[in-house]
Amino acid sequence: MLKATDIHKSYGNLEVLKGIDLEIQKKDIVSIVGASGAGKSTLLHILGTLDSPDRGNVFLKDQNLFNMKSDRLAQFRNEEIGFIFQFHNLLPEFTSLENVCMPGFIGKKEPKSLEAKGKELLKLLGINGRTDHKPSQLSGGEQQRVAVARALINDPAIIFADEPSGNLDSKNAEDLHSLFFKLRDELDQTFVIVTHNDHLADMADRKLEIVDGIVNI
Repeated sequence: MLKATDIHKSYGNLEVLKGIDLEIQKKDIVSIVGASGAGKSTLLHILGTLDSPDRGNVFLKDQNLFNMKSDRLAQFRNEEIGFIFQFHNLLPEFTSLENVCMPGFIGKKEPKSLEAKGKELLKLLGINGRTDHKPSQLSGGEQQRVAVARALINDPAIIFADEPSGNLDSKNAEDLHSLFFKLRDELDQTFVIVTHNDHLADMADRKLEIVDGIVNI
């Protein structure tokens, strides 16, 4: 479903990615590990089109992403790619439900059906009682579940998670890890997860390690 070929990325004289090739199939849960500065997040951002490679290609659902014009790529990203970040990135002035629905609003989906789906996702994630709460009224674990629901709202082909449990205590981290597998089983979702958490990395279907700019499988 996702294929990356010969991905190179440098920052000045520092060559971070040195020709990475990988393939990810639907319903895979893949973890990416490596030392700090190895290029894990750089690779994730390129796969998710938040950054572009110096050389190489990324294909998702048979579309060559970096051959798209910027406006088409932005639309494709909104429709087909979900993101979960370490620090949630929730908008403080909006409720949980409004945060969840934001990618759908951006995609100009019908508000009533979108909000109904947002409520279903919050219920699936076990926080339906927090629909009208703002981020400041939520625990860290609840905020991250809202972020997960937001990533799911447009039924993306794939979700990229960058240190998703890095800001959580061990109990909430374990719950979040289990949640990814539940979503894979119930929604046929695909996850690529950058993590320093060895337990989460080992739970994945595949663990990829970046060493010296190359992926070791």
